[in-house]
Amino acid sequence: MFPSDTVLGVFFISQICVGFMGNSMLFILYIYTVLSQSPLKKPIDLIFIHLTFVNILTIMFKLIPDLMSSFGVRHFLDDVGCKVTLFVYRVTRGLSICLTTFLSAFQAITISPGRSKWVRLKSKFSTCIYPSFLFFWILNTLIYVIITTTLEANHNFTVARSAYAQIYCHSKQLEQHHLMAFLSVILIRDLLCVVFMMLSSIYMVNLLYKHHQKAQCIHSPNVSSQPAPEIKASHTILLLVSCFGFFYCSNNFLTLYLLYRQNPRLERINGIIASCYPTICSFVLMKNNKIISKLTFSLSKVRITFSQGTFNR
Repeated sequence: MFPSDTVLGVFFISQICVGFMGNSMLFILYIYTVLSQSPLKKPIDLIFIHLTFVNILTIMFKLIPDLMSSFGVRHFLDDVGCKVTLFVYRVTRGLSICLTTFLSAFQAITISPGRSKWVRLKSKFSTCIYPSFLFFWILNTLIYVIITTTLEANHNFTVARSAYAQIYCHSKQLEQHHLMAFLSVILIRDLLCVVFMMLSSIYMVNLLYKHHQKAQCIHSPNVSSQPAPEIKASHTILLLVSCFGFFYCSNNFLTLYLLYRQNPRLERINGIIASCYPTICSFVLMKNNKIISKLTFSLSKVRITFSQGTFNR
């Protein structure tokens, strides 16, 4: 095992711990808000719950095999383990892009002005959250269930990689038309999600810019300088979409490169990039969580009070 592999292993451990704890804490807080904090509950919290849950699965099923490989474990997964691990990872990764797109569209409609043509969708959009979740699960399950049946463990690590592979797994040789159909479905799904994500983000940026211009025209001291919760949520989601776009494109470019040139160490680095979005996602969402904001504010007051008491002695 090379020193660089050990460094990657330590990085994997750090990323697993940080990503798992961050998303788990947010998942529990959103569940608590929905179940017992009715005044704070919002329909968008259901999307956050689902997104953090998907992030946890993505991190665990992607990074743990990469971690084992970086520490020299040669045969960590058998055929069944390969099928389950890769299937869960690919489905949750597909859910991640679907949920991020749905989240940006939901927020764009939420902040649309009362005279907008989208206003009629505001009340209907909340009622389609659960059906949308079911549709996303069915869609991504159907996409990957067929390819998963062709997977098997890498018993020989020097074998040339086939069409669909990771460190411990590879697919059997697929017929050309099956492979093209599989790649076409993924491409269509991703393109549709990216287009909707871009359109909703551009719409939100345009609305926020107009809101900023109107706010600059108001010079009344009675107007609060704090942005509205909807504006803060929009900023958070735009930041989330930007992070997703960067890491998603980087991961896809590396994946395409690895289809033609086998490089186990680069595959592990690609695993880090693939897990950066679900890891960072939790900390971006923490900025908009009211319970965490209140806790941070309370801790700040305690710290200031303690500092003043120490200074006055």
